[in-house]
Amino acid sequence: MALVTEDALKQRLAEGKLVETKEQMSPRYLEGIIRILTVSADTELISAPAYYHAAQDAPNINAFVSAMGIIQDELGHAHIAYRILEDLGVDKNKLIYERKPEEFKYPYAFDVPLESWVELVVANAFYDRAGFVLLGDVFKHGKFGPWKRALAKVDKEENFHLRHGEMWMRKIIQQPGGREKLQRAVDWMFPLTVEWFGLPDNLKRHTEQIEYGFKGSTNDELRQQWLSTAVPLCEELGLDVPAHYDAKSGKYVLDFPFPCRFVAEEKRWLFEEGQISWDEVLERWKARGPKNKEFVESVQRGYRDFLQTEKLAS
Repeated sequence: MALVTEDALKQRLAEGKLVETKEQMSPRYLEGIIRILTVSADTELISAPAYYHAAQDAPNINAFVSAMGIIQDELGHAHIAYRILEDLGVDKNKLIYERKPEEFKYPYAFDVPLESWVELVVANAFYDRAGFVLLGDVFKHGKFGPWKRALAKVDKEENFHLRHGEMWMRKIIQQPGGREKLQRAVDWMFPLTVEWFGLPDNLKRHTEQIEYGFKGSTNDELRQQWLSTAVPLCEELGLDVPAHYDAKSGKYVLDFPFPCRFVAEEKRWLFEEGQISWDEVLERWKARGPKNKEFVESVQRGYRDFLQTEKLAS
């Protein structure tokens, strides 16, 4: 069945109806929803090896099991998005197992290794909070029915993940040397998560996300939502973050050059060099980070081994 015209699609949205099937989409709508779903699916998928790497440093078996539960949730979230993509005509196996590592589309933050339990729980408090903000917005305001309904489960689980991070940060802050460990993690992970929400609104390239109701808030609005809970959390714990609330503007203001250069191998921001262009940031994102190949390989390896086994058995 052919896709609908732009006019027919816009009439449907104007009537407050959800888009339910591929046949109710225009070509531009289909291209856009595939793009945003792919980013969501890839993000959830690659969070699994990223979190598993750090979970090896869990302080006890109960903590390790909790981390495994979060990883299981993330894989389930990835499956939801990839399954919807399959319904839209995308080859799911090819998308997951045959793309090159640099072709995956997820936030750059997951390419920087989480190497300790402290970094894992800060990732839960920061990265999963970003996921909660982004997907929560889609859940509340999205106009694509299948994804909107699926996110009822995802929204609750992402909330659990960020609360897990908060709980452990409060525990660690009480331990000898805990504040210093948390501060070191916050120093590099906070700006990375601010960057997570993408280009500022005046530079946004894909306007269809708001136009078609894929989500209800802009990048900068979502960034503000994240800051509005992440900054108070750190202030409550006595951790320094380069951002503050400005009562005059009613917004959170960043106290560092944004965007700026990041040395991934050293987990260090070069604030002293001042602001850089977004073209430079996009170049870093496109080149991917230190763990990109390793994490994608960890996902794809088993599938290739399975195919090889099948080939030998036939």
